[in-house]
Amino acid sequence: MPSLKRIALIVLAVLGLAIAVGYYRFELERIAQIRAAIGKSEELLKQKRQSVQDYKEKVAFYKTEEGAAHLAREQYNLVGAGETVILLRSPDVQAEEY
Repeated sequence: MPSLKRIALIVLAVLGLAIAVGYYRFELERIAQIRAAIGKSEELLKQKRQSVQDYKEKVAFYKTEEGAAHLAREQYNLVGAGETVILLRSPDVQAEEY
């Protein structure tokens, strides 16, 4: 019959091994979660970089004469010298005096 010391040592070894395996599995799950978070963060970073690039291109465009003219027409409804404004009205809207 095995001695009590030997049984206690085997039980402690098995318990220690079970704890180590459980901790190892826990760490593997954490690593998987971190990798997933890194993937999401990298995708977000890629989108933000593209957005910054788009904004840089817009800024460069609006710094030009053509960009300033485009901005004036689109946002401020201004016309260039020598241009004629034509207003189109819908038949169901009453005419207003200008």
